[in-house]
Amino acid sequence: QVQLVESGGGLVQTGGSLRLSCAVSGGTFSSYGMGWFRQAPGKEREFVAVITGSGGSTYYADSVKDRFTISRDNAKNTVYLQMNSLKPEDTAVYYCAVARTAGGYTSARGYQHWGQGTQVTVSS
Repeated sequence: QVQLVESGGGLVQTGGSLRLSCAVSGGTFSSYGMGWFRQAPGKEREFVAVITGSGGSTYYADSVKDRFTISRDNAKNTVYLQMNSLKPEDTAVYYCAVARTAGGYTSARGYQHWGQGTQVTVSS
């Protein structure tokens, strides 16, 4: 059974940084793309970033491009999201997810397993 555990969320001031981690167990980690999504109160879950199974390709939502960086360590079965220059509008619960293939998807339908989420709050 595949399990994902996110960590690293918290409260940070505008302009600050956080690094989220997502540890995956129970599967062949490097065979699957990994994505980060977020959901703010009263809003739908939205795509943030994705990385392919090999780590060779990444893609970002326009709202986080040049501020966030997704990476993965296949030896540690972990994916990361480095978030810099945080803004109040980045406040949300952040979820990591395992894709259905080694590729990357921006739609939630492209993912088969999800973590429980970690709260990120950016104060103004």
